[in-house]
Amino acid sequence: VIGQPAKSKRPKEPGENKIKLVNKKVKPKNAKMKERESVDSSLKSQSILTQVMDKGHFQKLAATLSLAAGQSIELRCKGSNVTWSYPSYLDTFKDSRLSIKQLDRHSQLILANSTAADTGEYSCWLQLCNGKKCRKDETKTGSTYIFFTDKEELFVPTPSYFEIVYLNPDKPAVIPCRVTTPSAKVTLHREFPAEEIETDGTDIFYDAKKGFVFQHPSSDHKGIVYCKAESQGAPQISIKYHLLYVEVPKGPPSTSIAVSSGRAGLSDGVRVVCTVLGEPDVDVSFRWQYPGQESGRPVIIQNFWRLINRGIGHTTRISKSVLLVEDFEDTDVGNYVCVAQNLQGETTVATKVEV
Repeated sequence: VIGQPAKSKRPKEPGENKIKLVNKKVKPKNAKMKERESVDSSLKSQSILTQVMDKGHFQKLAATLSLAAGQSIELRCKGSNVTWSYPSYLDTFKDSRLSIKQLDRHSQLILANSTAADTGEYSCWLQLCNGKKCRKDETKTGSTYIFFTDKEELFVPTPSYFEIVYLNPDKPAVIPCRVTTPSAKVTLHREFPAEEIETDGTDIFYDAKKGFVFQHPSSDHKGIVYCKAESQGAPQISIKYHLLYVEVPKGPPSTSIAVSSGRAGLSDGVRVVCTVLGEPDVDVSFRWQYPGQESGRPVIIQNFWRLINRGIGHTTRISKSVLLVEDFEDTDVGNYVCVAQNLQGETTVATKVEV
């Protein structure tokens, strides 16, 4: 892999150093220099990240790098307060092959005995801190995408054998069958009816760093699909992906509340159910307010969710929170309030239980 060329000195313009003012050399402003600075500014994001080569040599990293799986790699990021980002599964499994050390003037990331699963983006940036508050220094960052090539593993391995991909009509969808070899030829196939899905390079296209991208998903795309890759050998098949079409209005949770009985007898069991219909990939959290809460009245609260098919290929997530009062008492009489919250906001609903 060829790294970025070292910056060379700008060639002098004819007579440039002959202009003198008060016995000091002055370089005239040059429009070409400004143009070059604007071009070089696109490379600044790579300026603090380097790869340590043999014999103590360093190499600036390009946008992508290809290494054979099994190799170890050492990256350095200049700065005294550096934060790293790398494939998340290395954290999930607390992989001992990865080590990061912050030294005085740089941070060091070492990945030993690399595997195809390590393929992904590796980036770093400087943190600017004022007391306990820190923010990312956008002018001092570095990033590269590393392919750890393995002819036995053309697709980046995943922990599951089956994944769900939600197709939302107002945002692109990605089928994440990434490859370890950027030159591999990758095609997309539908399981039933068995056919190859045409990619036009615009509405549906393949990105080796992401997978197949559907720019404008529709219900016609739903179904079970898989990817096939070929590179100097027998073709390999990815895991299967279940494409579910989603069409649910965005916004705070659409919430309802129901009680098993508006009038309860003493010692009865009372169930209050809070229900939310929403997008399959949007989490909902619940919290409750109830009459015996301040006095420490024991209640049982259970939360769960499932996917339901609403017909015409539309899939919705139904989330529920159930509050159970096992032995109803006078102190349990009153309003039961459920607050459902997602990233777009929260909705409050209430019901009353009398004795």
